[in-house]
Amino acid sequence: MSLRTSTRTPDQRQARAVRLGPRSLTALALVSAVGVAGFGWPFLAPPGSQIGAHAQDAPWLFAGLLVLLVAVVAAAISESGLGPKAVAMLGVLAATGAALRPIGAGTAGIEPMFFLMVLSGRVLGPGFGFVLGSVTMFASALLTGGVGPWLPFQMLAMGWFAMGAGLLPGPDRLRGRAELAMLAGYGFLAAFAYGTVMNMAGWPFMSALASNVAFDPHAPVAANLARFVAYCVATSLGWDLGRAVVTVVLTLTLGPAVLRALRRATRRAAFETPVTFEASRQ
Repeated sequence: MSLRTSTRTPDQRQARAVRLGPRSLTALALVSAVGVAGFGWPFLAPPGSQIGAHAQDAPWLFAGLLVLLVAVVAAAISESGLGPKAVAMLGVLAATGAALRPIGAGTAGIEPMFFLMVLSGRVLGPGFGFVLGSVTMFASALLTGGVGPWLPFQMLAMGWFAMGAGLLPGPDRLRGRAELAMLAGYGFLAAFAYGTVMNMAGWPFMSALASNVAFDPHAPVAANLARFVAYCVATSLGWDLGRAVVTVVLTLTLGPAVLRALRRATRRAAFETPVTFEASRQ
């Protein structure tokens, strides 16, 4: 028997996204569903319900979300779609993202890690993007001491942020300025979406007596939605705008070089290079 692989050189191969198997996709769907409930329960529970009891349940929700996130990563790594080469790529990108995050700490909206998540998700696919976003945020929390009940929400939100970039159209055909414009537009909108989702994680625990923009468990959904919009405008709009602008600027200026580097590394890694066996000729 002789071993035969593709005769094309690494630079001639198509850069292919890392695929996840059924177990990983099932875990991803489960954790996303729980995450939607964890973020959106103020708008899902009927007015006047015993919603205040959720404050005591928050640590349990934190533990459950974290376990599910770990399950996503473990299931992804255990399957062939995320083999040793992809795990090494995951480690390098997560470490880079974690190192970039503290650069803008305390400065409104200067968060350069977001553009790297967009470009990585674009090249390596939605499944890899979700795992990368979650792992990067976890590593960053360990690096900066930001571990707390908010961490699983940050991991979920960043995972969704990077996954969305992998779901954008034309991964094999769209290139050049059109692709950069699409990625910049996505980064701009997704930066606001990330901030809005993270606001939902903390907004319900404000005291309704302390502010007229706080969550009121006895108010109808429309009234709470208006309160939430006012809360976002008053507390995070400036930060979210800065994050969106920085993401767009870095995507347009550094994007071409980073995309080329990621695609070349992906081709050279050949995550899914087919290997076939054939009988050797005598």
